This record gives sequence, structure tokens and C-alpha cells, in this order.
Amino acid sequence: MKKKKIIFCFIFARGGSKGIKNKNLVKLNGKPLLFYSISLAKKIKNITKIFVSTDSKAIAQYAKKNKAYVINRPKKLSRDSSYEIDAWKHAIQFLKKKKIFFNTFLSLPTTSPLRNKIDVINSLKMLKKGTDIVLTGTRSKRNPWFNMAIKKKNGFYKIVNSARKAIYNRQAAPKVIDLTTVAYAADVSYILKAKNYFDGNVKVNLIPSLRAVDIDDKDDLNYAKYLFKTKNKKR
Repeated sequence: MKKKKIIFCFIFARGGSKGIKNKNLVKLNGKPLLFYSISLAKKIKNITKIFVSTDSKAIAQYAKKNKAYVINRPKKLSRDSSYEIDAWKHAIQFLKKKKIFFNTFLSLPTTSPLRNKIDVINSLKMLKKGTDIVLTGTRSKRNPWFNMAIKKKNGFYKIVNSARKAIYNRQAAPKVIDLTTVAYAADVSYILKAKNYFDGNVKVNLIPSLRAVDIDDKDDLNYAKYLFKTKNKKR
């Protein structure tokens, strides 16, 4: 008998951020970035509960106001150097101790506010038996076998990945993708044992680049604002 998916959505939003101060609460089209993740999660009927994991009182207060449950994240898991997957494990273990169980983990980072409902639903659909985690990505315009270089110790540069046979155009290079923060869907048991995303069987849901903008700095935010404005004008 097929095991029913019990889906919990998580939004990991720490207080500290260097690229943009208080990034998770910075406004886009009059709403904090956190709003877009919570709002979209509410529109997906198969999601049972929505949690915000944070070390920030302001973020926790906003989450509660918008009907999301709050998980208090330890400071040691909220640093710039902290691994995201460790925050995932903490959230799962936190609920486990409270005897709250589920089998499907979904993370919707605040940094991808232009994602849509279908993007997330498709990621969840791709999480089938034999697949441990579904990441999201876009087709890359750069390729480590063709037009990406690293600096050598002698100060000169070389291509990142050297192929046995010389590659003279992008079309001949192995196809690569840029990973995005649109959504992460994973089996709970996999997260608890994995050290990183690629420890198991990984699939990637390809997202159109205009919906996969990852807001990391002010330039990204300004680009997202432009796209939002353009999108609203077309309506």
C-alpha cells in the first residue's frame, strides 16, 4: 500500500544577514520577503502545517501573526557559517520530541519570492519512491568545461574542468544547471542521515529563470522589484 505523504512546510529565516540587513523582513512590493513563502504555502492544499525556524524575535512575531508555527533556532545554527541542513535536522528533531511526525519535508526559502504554486507542486510530485530529495535549478549560462576559469598559484588562469577532448563551444560541453532556492522537497528520514544534499538520489526541478531569482544582495532585490513591477503591469 502506498504511504500517504504528510507534508510539513518549513521556512528557515534567521535574523542576521550581511548582503541585505534584516533580509527576511525587507519589503518587496510592500510585503516582507517572509510573507511570500508563508502565503504560497497556504495555497497548497496538501501542506498540513507551516513552520518558521528562526533566532529572531521580530521574524517569530511576524510568523505568528500570519498563522505559522515558530521553531526557535539556536544561535549556533543561525550563523553565516552554519549549514542549512543542520537547521533542517534541528527542526525535524524539535517536532519529533513533541511527538509531531511527518514524512515529507518542504523548504520554501524567503529568497525566491517570484516562484509560483506549480513550481512547488511539481517538486513535491517528483519526490517519488527511490528519490531522496528534489532540488530546483535553472539552465546555466556558464559552464565549467567551457567558459568558467580559476586562478592558478602562478597567477595565470585555467578552465575549471578540463575535458579529455578540447571543447570549443558551449553546446559541446556537458550540460550543467545553476541550483536555486525555489524549493527543497525531501524525505524526512533522508535528511536525518544525510551530511549534504547530494548524499543520496537527487532530482532537480527545472524552473524558468525569471521565477528563480535568488535574492542575496541589493542588486538581486532591485532586479526582483523590477520583475514584480513588470509582472503587475501585464495584468
